[in-house]
Amino acid sequence: MDFDSAQPIWQQLVDDFTRRVIIGEWRPGMKIPSTRELALEYQVNPNTVQRALTELDRLGTTHSERTSGRFVSDEEAFLNALRDESAQEIIDEVIARLASIGVTRADALRLLKERWRTHD
Repeated sequence: MDFDSAQPIWQQLVDDFTRRVIIGEWRPGMKIPSTRELALEYQVNPNTVQRALTELDRLGTTHSERTSGRFVSDEEAFLNALRDESAQEIIDEVIARLASIGVTRADALRLLKERWRTHD
């Protein structure tokens, strides 16, 4: 992963770990890799990973079980809301970019429908 120097690494890890949950790489109820394993994978300090994981726990995305490790939330409603929130952020970015080049709502919807068909 290439880190952006404009944002703290631990926050970028939170975003990437959340992405892994949203896309189903880390499934509901799944035990996630240890802090050390993630630190090696991302080539960062374990303390940085721990800070990101603590934030995921605080947000409710994961939870720790003292002797068993850390697990992805298995609350379906929470995970659906997490995915929807992420989708809304992407949509907001797209709308802003399209508006900045003068694309109308009608044209944006038409283009989206056309492109969506190519991905089915």
